[in-house]
Amino acid sequence: MDSSDALIARFLGLHPKAIDLSLGRIQRLLGELGHPERRLPPTIHVAGTNGKGSTIAFMRAILESAGLAVHVYTSPHLVRFHERIRLGRIGGGQYVEEDRLVEALRRCEAVNAGQLITVFEITTAAAILLFSEEPADVLLLEVGLGGRFDTTNVIDNPVAAVVTSIGQDHAEFLGTSLAGIAREKAGIFKRGCPAIIATQDYREADEALCAEAERVGATPIVVGGQDFSVHEEGGRLVYQDEKGLLDLPLPKLIGRHQFINAGTAIAALRAAGFEKFETSAFEAGLTRAEWPGRLQRLTKGRLPEIAPEGCELWLDGGHNPDGGRVLAAAMADQSERSDAPLVIIAGMLGTKDSEAFFKNFLGLAREVIAVPIAGQIASRPAEEVASIAQSVGLTTSIQPSVESALASLHNHVWDHPPRVLICGSLYLAGEVLAANGTPPQ
Repeated sequence: MDSSDALIARFLGLHPKAIDLSLGRIQRLLGELGHPERRLPPTIHVAGTNGKGSTIAFMRAILESAGLAVHVYTSPHLVRFHERIRLGRIGGGQYVEEDRLVEALRRCEAVNAGQLITVFEITTAAAILLFSEEPADVLLLEVGLGGRFDTTNVIDNPVAAVVTSIGQDHAEFLGTSLAGIAREKAGIFKRGCPAIIATQDYREADEALCAEAERVGATPIVVGGQDFSVHEEGGRLVYQDEKGLLDLPLPKLIGRHQFINAGTAIAALRAAGFEKFETSAFEAGLTRAEWPGRLQRLTKGRLPEIAPEGCELWLDGGHNPDGGRVLAAAMADQSERSDAPLVIIAGMLGTKDSEAFFKNFLGLAREVIAVPIAGQIASRPAEEVASIAQSVGLTTSIQPSVESALASLHNHVWDHPPRVLICGSLYLAGEVLAANGTPPQ
């Protein structure tokens, strides 16, 4: 029998493009499958440039802490495709098992009968099929790219539609105007459904999101910084909206940007009808949330053993300018807690704005070690990554792999063991977790 990998490889031949933003093909296939998108659990739909996955991780942890079964759909995966589809169970969900995934993919392939369709479209149809046939209390559904014409935008009545932080990414599909990007993301807002807008870094994005929510008739419209707020106070996270105040522990996920993601998650759940949860569910959710490859501290596995003794090893898939900004801020916070020189090991795709990404680390990073991303044709050559980092004023070197980059740190004499941040691509993050022997669970 075909494996899921073999089936997905076969799907590559069904469309000449990897990405072709349109809803017609997925709607056709879902119709031929009997419209499983109409039999889903109550769905919270999430779009945005940065913070989608973390916001979903907080929502899942809170919902599961309240005793609910939660389906989750996210992309991309880091190590195995199965990470994209989490099937909910009381007490905690699990990634889809191989036999169930294969069965769903084969059903979609048979019904599609060789018609034009992208890999993301047919695999999303398989996920929707699985979610429709497995009982759960909630489905958390992450947009793949954009919003308006994204494959996931086949849900007519979500219990909430959320847009997280807007920034520059995927310019080849969404353009470079922040207002234009925001309008595309806001395409998931629906008439009569709650629209939750995270606190934004850019005024033009915020204005465009609010205008689109009003135009389509979303209700209520819940805006970060206006209708809800979140801040740190005395080592606690304080969340407040018209329903009241929550005094919560700081999130398990590292970085001040996670305060906003946690607040957005709470606002979304309260708008979606889960406002009567006990405070203990919100407390447990914030302290249990996990999102691999996002400021993840690697303390076990093969790679920490290669690095110098006492070295801190961090991993993050951030790759766009705003991702670099929040990463740099998080590393600066770590520097205030303990004095350690920051070394960046970076691999990036040629489609990303590497110059704007690296500018965030000027004056913060001691060195950038550039590496290629194995198996990615779109990977920038390490020499090019190093040249770009050097052009913004950073000291650079080149290594053929993350392992050799870590080993090269033994050639330096350090006053304090270094703090190492591996970053620049989710593909690199997946490669690192696989090499470390610690794939997402």
